[in-house]
Amino acid sequence: MNDRWAVAAAEGGGALLVPLDRDGRPAAEVRHEPDLAEAVRSRPEVGRWVWRSTAEIYPRLLDAGVRVDRCYDIEDAELLLLGHAGRWGEPRSAAAAHARLHHRPVPPDPPVRSVDPGSQSSLFEPQPVHVPFDALLEVYADQHRRHNETEHPGRMRLLTASESAGMLVAAELNRAGLPWRADVHRALLDELLGERYAGGGDPRRMAELADEVSQAFGRRVRPELPADVIKAFGQAGIKVKSTRRWELESVDHPAVESLIAYKKLYRIMTAHGWGWLQDWVRDGRFHPEYLPGGTVTGRWVTNGGGALQIPKVIRRAVIADPGWRLVVADADQMEPRVLAAISRDPGLMDVAGQSGDLYKAVSDRAFSGDREAAKIAVLGAIYGQTSGDGLKNLAAMRRRFPRAVDYVDEAARAGEEGRLVRTWLGRTCPPAVGADEDFGEAGLPQEDGPEPAAGEPEFAPGYASRNNRARGRFTRNFVVQGSAADWMLLVLAALRRSLHQAGMKAQLVFFQHDEVIVHCPAEEAAAVAEAIRAAGDLAGRIAFGETPARFPFTVAEVECYADAK
Repeated sequence: MNDRWAVAAAEGGGALLVPLDRDGRPAAEVRHEPDLAEAVRSRPEVGRWVWRSTAEIYPRLLDAGVRVDRCYDIEDAELLLLGHAGRWGEPRSAAAAHARLHHRPVPPDPPVRSVDPGSQSSLFEPQPVHVPFDALLEVYADQHRRHNETEHPGRMRLLTASESAGMLVAAELNRAGLPWRADVHRALLDELLGERYAGGGDPRRMAELADEVSQAFGRRVRPELPADVIKAFGQAGIKVKSTRRWELESVDHPAVESLIAYKKLYRIMTAHGWGWLQDWVRDGRFHPEYLPGGTVTGRWVTNGGGALQIPKVIRRAVIADPGWRLVVADADQMEPRVLAAISRDPGLMDVAGQSGDLYKAVSDRAFSGDREAAKIAVLGAIYGQTSGDGLKNLAAMRRRFPRAVDYVDEAARAGEEGRLVRTWLGRTCPPAVGADEDFGEAGLPQEDGPEPAAGEPEFAPGYASRNNRARGRFTRNFVVQGSAADWMLLVLAALRRSLHQAGMKAQLVFFQHDEVIVHCPAEEAAAVAEAIRAAGDLAGRIAFGETPARFPFTVAEVECYADAK
């Protein structure tokens, strides 16, 4: 029995398919079958389907009611393998991979098209360059060889498999949608923003706040325009560089309170207002378009809809269907636990293996019970905080957990020197590129409102680094955050499989960074919660081996998403 088959869509809804041998080469003659979905459905014994792109194949299978347990996404694998070779940013399409294989001119990747919020069409799938099936098989066999030549072949194959599993999860999330009550959302907008006036313009409450801002400055100021606000402060004798909340809060001026309040409401109106509701919610579901691995670290993004930036107040509109529940799970202190596992620091692994608050356990060992100092120290080690008490805290961390600090220190040095830096499984940070962002003391982008990771890479390739130190701060965090993203992919894969094998009606409906939501009948909620916890433990063992570190989740069973926080 062949465990792995390659499949491609053929004209007229048909399929080309062939079993593969251990080296990734055809083990029989290529078959042509008239119906793609039936070709896959009739072969439940196949362990993994190999195809060009999940976005090309899987939505069509889902339309026909066909679920696939495992797949191998050739174009996603090409992206990972190029990165591992230090060739991040080169075209990753199957056509480009085949051209490189034969030393021919490499076609550019087609641009990712903007998602149409009113359709179910996939964002992943721009019009691809046609690749003959035999060429696709040749690319796959070459990728099989390249995996074996990586630094840690087993880990790299696991990363590729988990990324492909993430593609399946994303397609299913896109189809399922997050339960969303449009009537509750409208009521929230009316409550927060006030009624809308005929002819457009700000709703009532925002208009009132805008008037208060103008009155405080003594002239007409448009609070939604940063340049206008900065100019108004300048005329008042106050120099500000931006209108970020943290900077405004340090200013003593009567306009500040109303200005901050306006900005909060403006963000809600533009990001999740009446227009957003009309565009993105249909039939009681919010359908974002998830893009797995959309950032350098492997974190996901969405192409429209702002699914990773839902404000807490708007979460009041996320309500389970009658008789159903939302099981909301957050990974507890994920990055410090991942650091323990990848650094193999005995002390930190021991702390990460205990039940309860990790920062409290660290404080008991190294900070005389001062939890806040311990938290600052742990996060400072990960993010590279070097100001204020950062050096003192880092020194205490180094004394107690030397291997953990050495691990991120080495990642920082490698980044500063322009070397390749990898996650535990082999995801690779681009060499000699940096982020043109406003880094704060902890090495994180300063934020004003929704988190920047939702639509932008945390470390945008293609931009010149301000300095090597900035890149070192990023790569220090990259090895931890990227390894955490790799672990979460395995959590999703394990959870998806366990829910299916248990025959539950439960559906994965939401995922962001360290949080997952499952929508299920009320009677399944307890079993779903247990499945999430088991998936976290299993993913830890698969990703990092048998270590003392544990990866628990805080799980809430609620009817409304806002009640989980």
